[in-house]
Amino acid sequence: MPKFLVQRWHGMHNVWALALIFLLTAALTWFYWPLGIVALAAGGAVGVFSLVAERAFRKEWNDYVLTLSSRIRGVGTEVVGGLPFGIILYNEDREVEWHNGFISGIVERTSAVGAPLSELFPGIQQAKEKDKTLGRWETTLNGRVYELLFRPTERMLFVTDVTEHWTLSKRYEDEKLAIGIVMMDNLEEVAQGMDEQQRALMLSKVTGEINEWAQKYGLFLRRLSSDKYMVIANQAALKQLEQSRFELLDEVREITMNLKLPMTLSIGFASGADNIAELGQLAQGSLDIALGRGGDQAVVKFGQRQSFYGGKSNAVEKRTRVRARVISHALRDLMKESDHIIIMGHRMPDMDSIGAAIGVLKAAQHVGKEAFIVLEGVNPAIQRMMHMLKEDEKLIRRFITPEQASQLTGKRSLAVVVDTHRASMVAEPKLLQQTDRIVIVDHHRRSEEFIEDAVLVYMEPYASSTCELVTELLQYIHERVVLDVREATALLAGITVDTKSFAMRTGSRTFEAASFLRRNGADPALIQKMLKEDLEEYIKKAEIIRNAETYYDYIAIAVADPAKPVPQLLIAQSADTLLNMTGIKASFVIAQRPDGTVGVSARSLGQMNVQVVMERLGGGGHLTNAACQAQGTVQEVAAKLKKVLNDINGEEGLFE
Repeated sequence: MPKFLVQRWHGMHNVWALALIFLLTAALTWFYWPLGIVALAAGGAVGVFSLVAERAFRKEWNDYVLTLSSRIRGVGTEVVGGLPFGIILYNEDREVEWHNGFISGIVERTSAVGAPLSELFPGIQQAKEKDKTLGRWETTLNGRVYELLFRPTERMLFVTDVTEHWTLSKRYEDEKLAIGIVMMDNLEEVAQGMDEQQRALMLSKVTGEINEWAQKYGLFLRRLSSDKYMVIANQAALKQLEQSRFELLDEVREITMNLKLPMTLSIGFASGADNIAELGQLAQGSLDIALGRGGDQAVVKFGQRQSFYGGKSNAVEKRTRVRARVISHALRDLMKESDHIIIMGHRMPDMDSIGAAIGVLKAAQHVGKEAFIVLEGVNPAIQRMMHMLKEDEKLIRRFITPEQASQLTGKRSLAVVVDTHRASMVAEPKLLQQTDRIVIVDHHRRSEEFIEDAVLVYMEPYASSTCELVTELLQYIHERVVLDVREATALLAGITVDTKSFAMRTGSRTFEAASFLRRNGADPALIQKMLKEDLEEYIKKAEIIRNAETYYDYIAIAVADPAKPVPQLLIAQSADTLLNMTGIKASFVIAQRPDGTVGVSARSLGQMNVQVVMERLGGGGHLTNAACQAQGTVQEVAAKLKKVLNDINGEEGLFE
């Protein structure tokens, strides 16, 4: 408390004291008036002194308060002006009304009053369009990073320099560990027929290219085996590799182009995991996906994001049947240990899916187990095949509905998924949760979505069809497999449809499988009868093709009339027909399906990877044969398709 408040103590007690003095003086005057007059004069003097002292106190108090307020305002102005962060008051038009000295320093102006916020911080306008609330935002100004904190109700903006924190955070993220595995995915096929000198020379070239690549990007490379390397890097180097789109894939393929089969690599990378053990598992998983998609590509698992690079060449056909024999024996053992066997393909099944399911059914019968095929309904693609199968009562009784399959499936049941590996695409996804035993047999390139916890996976992207894989498995399930005519015909029909009558994606093993089926009574004439087109469907297909336009000179895109729904089979057939046109290297057909979704079928001659295009639209498939189902109108899907094509063309080019 100030000293003058201690020295002077004024209040009601003084008033009562003066009143008491006057009362006592009056009493004294009553008894002795001369002394009373003296006391009255003295009391009056004390009263006058108190009044003067009171006024002096009030004046000094007011002066003190005014001085203190002035000092506080001065200190406040000095403190606000010297704060290590900026304060801006703006009006309804987002124009500066007042700011402290920190703002003058960062915008390099003496005064920014009257300037729009979007002029001082150019990133605010884009931020406002993205986020209407606009609470917290980071922007870069004159090489520094600032955090903008908005208080919309007070129309106040705080600006903080977070450059050091941002730099430290970025450095922390960039230095996080990334683990990769590089594998020569077709070394055995390439080296077949080479002598030791040729093999060593070829490996020397490839190894030298891999070492140069590692040195260029600052990677630690360690050889694990003759065809596999481990790579240790950080996230900054991994981002550079992604920006280069893993140029090593193309370089290795080019230096071995003179060989009968060019060498291809598969690369799996992972980063963003909490511990090294998990990171190693993710890197191996990425490599497995790259191999499952046919090799010659890189797969990067970055946190929750999974990216694919490369994949420009077709999968190389494996010339040994060792894997087929091992898988067939494992499948036979699983069948023997199971109570029931439930076989299912993808929704809206085609001939390859039904044919492969019939082949697995035959394998189950050979080991003496009850097996059933899940079929939700007959669509135009399999209508004629199902009509043929209905002639065999024993066979047709093996087809059951998803509801019936749910009642049969238990923990000791075996679920065999054919012609797909995506849980969302199977005929009845709930069945996969009812059993712990799942087997996958598929010929599609592996996508990001994959059925988890499968006990046996047989995925070979080089194969023409799932029917080809199942046919090979049948030959090892039992020494003497005897197929019924309809069973053999169904398997051969699946191969015929997926290879476009042995014109696309065929290898030596495709013809060997077809030869085995032919020896078991498969009827090609019956297959051709099933593949015949109706005149009405042919006219519809012609109408779709009539609307085709060329894109990038070699791509045909046809958009069907949305008022006329088109079955998926007709969409696929239209894409096949477009591919036969002169000068067309890839074709896309977009049409409204009867179920309300928009179907897209993509085909190519091998110079363009249509699988990558369809994956960006939510689908998948093969390098030369892919599809997707999308929501929206056909015009919106067509616009998305063109945007994807533009993006891929800008990133790495559409054609090899």
